[in-house]
Amino acid sequence: MSQSVQRLSRLMVKTLREDPADAETLSHRLLVRAGYVRRTAAGVWSWLPLGKKVLDNVTRVVREEMDAAGAQEVLLPALLPREPYEVSGRWNEYGDLLFRLKDRKGAEYLLGPTHEEIFTQVVKDQCTSYKDLPVTLYQIQTKYRDEARPRSGVLRGREFQMKDAYSFDTTDEGLAASYAVQREAYRRIFTRLGLDFRIVSAVSGAMGGSASEEFLAPAAAGEDTFAYCPSCGYAANTEAVTFPLAPVSADSVGPVEELATPDTPTIESLAAHLGVPASATLKNLLVKVDGEIVAVGVPGDREVDLGKLGEHLAPAVVELVTEADFADRPDLVRGYVGPQGLEKVRYLADPRIAPGTSWVTGANRADTHARNVVCGRDFEVDRYLDVVVVRDGDPCPACGAGLRLDRAIEVGHIFQLGRKYADAFGLDVLGPEGKPVRVTMGSYGIGVSRVVAALAEQTADERGLRWPAEVAPADVHVVAAGKAVQQALAEEAATALAARGLRVLLDDRPGLSPGVKLTDAELIGVPWVVVAGRRAGEGVVELQDRGAGTRTELPLSEAVPRVAG
Repeated sequence: MSQSVQRLSRLMVKTLREDPADAETLSHRLLVRAGYVRRTAAGVWSWLPLGKKVLDNVTRVVREEMDAAGAQEVLLPALLPREPYEVSGRWNEYGDLLFRLKDRKGAEYLLGPTHEEIFTQVVKDQCTSYKDLPVTLYQIQTKYRDEARPRSGVLRGREFQMKDAYSFDTTDEGLAASYAVQREAYRRIFTRLGLDFRIVSAVSGAMGGSASEEFLAPAAAGEDTFAYCPSCGYAANTEAVTFPLAPVSADSVGPVEELATPDTPTIESLAAHLGVPASATLKNLLVKVDGEIVAVGVPGDREVDLGKLGEHLAPAVVELVTEADFADRPDLVRGYVGPQGLEKVRYLADPRIAPGTSWVTGANRADTHARNVVCGRDFEVDRYLDVVVVRDGDPCPACGAGLRLDRAIEVGHIFQLGRKYADAFGLDVLGPEGKPVRVTMGSYGIGVSRVVAALAEQTADERGLRWPAEVAPADVHVVAAGKAVQQALAEEAATALAARGLRVLLDDRPGLSPGVKLTDAELIGVPWVVVAGRRAGEGVVELQDRGAGTRTELPLSEAVPRVAG
């Protein structure tokens, strides 16, 4: 089917020669410079004509694959009443991330950050029998989160495009099957989009559920760190990396011995004073979990990953203790806390603090430490959690080889949500035996606008954007160098390419030098560029493949079928 030609002389696009002053990442710089997006407010972006085409192409691929996987599209409101989020508890759990507002009558609303509650209510209203299930519903919609520090352009905004989907089944086996279908759909989506992606184990955090996996796009601008094993293929978000609990024998360890250690409130000062490695000491970090003081134990040479701790304890709020907290608890001596003899303090520990391991740690008295403090003999661990910052070279939990770390952008997250929201809203259907059956759910999200930025981060080169064909705003960018013969050949090329069903962008802007037009073509990043230049009188064009970075001169009659495939 023949396509129309989009003329740059009529297209609202203004390219910039310089990077915007506030640009932090490659995608931020290039999407603004190439005229794809415009900042409206902090974390709020307008999608201009070229950007809207790319965003729509990503949306199309997502929609096609979701439909092919049997999901049904709906569109739910973004303006939502407070009551459902009160029922789920997330009105308070989300805290300052929620945009909250009141109508003229004083009723409270929020702008939807995610829609589990509303999807659950819709299914409760529409599905009453096991015969109505399984069903998977999805929407592609604008979401809102009041990010404290929106940054990196469209990568982390206060308003963003997201595809969220939910499956509803009557059995855990059914949920696992629905999850597998969505997982494969995600593989197809990101493959079609041209993303380099990794599927990694993750934690569900405040969302609840299990069998959680993230789809990550490796990129220097990524805010996620993931660990992978080059030997066996293991991969996980660092917050989900788990290490085995390996108890040892403490038969040869002597009794606890207290040591005078003046002026050693830090691990470094303690290790130097005693002449022991930091790994032999036990660091005890005090935090507040929903206001309750909790101690977290890790080896002295490791750091507590507060984000990881927060994910494990979600939806509880985790924060560091303050001077005022110490003042209220004189039994807790800053810099000299040890797990032995702690009262009214829960003790969480990393699996490296295994039963039988012996440590040098605080003696709960100023300027005093204790050695030969054995886990399981001198203190007990209330709960084991993987809470240390994962380091390059840590042993792979699967095979023991050294892990590697990399940065990535999270573009998708899927997990078996379970019955959290079904329980909250009483989502039951009539089962085959005539009795109510509680429904179980799966949750599947894709950051549609984030995918645009991730693609820009992964595919751009030093000259500009380089869109994969599936998402590009056009298939081919035709440039007329300026003279009448060149303009005529460019028009002929655009017409011939459009007749082949290709989406054509024609730079017919008068009064611009060939250099400016070619620079803009590279910046805009359409897969093919056809230049009517110095050999236009011979009917010869220069064909540029932006993806491969090649340039070839050939007759227009050969260039058209090559681009058309």
